[in-house]
Amino acid sequence: MNKQLQDYQLVETRLQEKLDNGTTRCNLCLWRCKIGHGQRGFCQAHVNRNGTLYNLSYGILSAIDVDAIEDKPVRHYRPGTKVMSVGSYGCSFRCGGCHNLEISWGTEALDELARGESTKAWVPPQKLIETAKKLGVDGIAFTYSEPAVWLEYVMDVCELAHEAGLYTVYVSNSFVTDEALELIAPHLDVLCSDIKSMRDEFYRDICRPATVEQVLHSIKTAHDLGVHVETRTNIIPGRNDNAEEHYQIACWVRDNLGEDSPWHITKFFPAYMLSDVPPTPDESLFAAAEQAKRAGLSNVYVYNDKGCDCATENRPIEVYLDGSAEEIHQARKCSASCCGDEGILLKKYEQR
Repeated sequence: MNKQLQDYQLVETRLQEKLDNGTTRCNLCLWRCKIGHGQRGFCQAHVNRNGTLYNLSYGILSAIDVDAIEDKPVRHYRPGTKVMSVGSYGCSFRCGGCHNLEISWGTEALDELARGESTKAWVPPQKLIETAKKLGVDGIAFTYSEPAVWLEYVMDVCELAHEAGLYTVYVSNSFVTDEALELIAPHLDVLCSDIKSMRDEFYRDICRPATVEQVLHSIKTAHDLGVHVETRTNIIPGRNDNAEEHYQIACWVRDNLGEDSPWHITKFFPAYMLSDVPPTPDESLFAAAEQAKRAGLSNVYVYNDKGCDCATENRPIEVYLDGSAEEIHQARKCSASCCGDEGILLKKYEQR
């Protein structure tokens, strides 16, 4: 579709619905934002230009790293292999304890893209595949930010990755539409998804329209579409550390993904709006694992030394890419001329 782009430009959003008066509906995530001309959706990565929705962040990378697939965390797909992890900007959630805030929310970076002033790295799909082959990895993982936000790029890279013999991993909050899952599933090998809680109140605190049922439905749909699924829960003291809730999560995994489906239990570390919350005590993590065993899960993994798949300690992105830092970080402005001289308008999402 856009695999041969040679310069940065806006790319039409794959799942958009044209409405009246130049308004579009984005059907990538379950916000299903209605976006008028000049507005951007909740994720800030898609903009309506004269009645057509475009992805601002196509090919824009926030971070790259090379690590073991077990660090995603994924334990039951190609163990012992290496992945190149990549992320962009934008997310459908606003988690109070986010460790990848500048990347996952990406407000400043996406504002700069909207103004045509960004100096973030732009890597076309074929170049990303070449980089992965040069680094000698076995797969590519889309992580750090929410992959659904830049699905257009993820799709193009995944197709080329499979042609090159690389597997693909999608680390997600699973607040995505069935349409998006059906589009990406044939090109996706692994989904590592959060199950943050079994309570709607928890989800609504970080994403107003979200429900537990929506997230669980998306995870089950990916599984039913043939994607290898592993789940994780980051246990936050005083927020989602109730033993009965952990038992409920484990029972859902057992009943919907199978008793051998891996569940990863990770440690919370203070960050952002939850900087006053202490790290998860080890005993809480192992107590959750006991609940999983009580439910009959056979593959439960506890991580008391790390939390999320974070990019805060990654090396600079230019370490991995060919070209000088000046070339990699030159100003990015859409190379297409179809929108005229008015530039990308900066109005942000307003619920309609």
